[in-house]
Amino acid sequence: MSKPAYLVVDARAKVPGQMDEYRRLAQLAVEKFGGRYLVRGASCEILEGEWHPERLVIVEFPDLDQARSFYDSPEYRAAREARAGVSDFQMLLVSGY
Repeated sequence: MSKPAYLVVDARAKVPGQMDEYRRLAQLAVEKFGGRYLVRGASCEILEGEWHPERLVIVEFPDLDQARSFYDSPEYRAAREARAGVSDFQMLLVSGY
């Protein structure tokens, strides 16, 4: 049985109004590769440490292979191009338990 994988993103929009196309394209790509949003820009309460995400996004995929396929896909490449120059992303992929 495969383990789920989680894409964790700290998204920082430089030009918030220009992120709509990215969000649209990213959602289509997430759905195509079996992902689902668990957290999408909800407010965060910092309990410890210095990390202060601006817009936290967590996407669950069925497994690491699906998550990697999503990230490397032409669909998500188009989404990344749509956010180029208007945002900064910190992104990691982690295997679930």
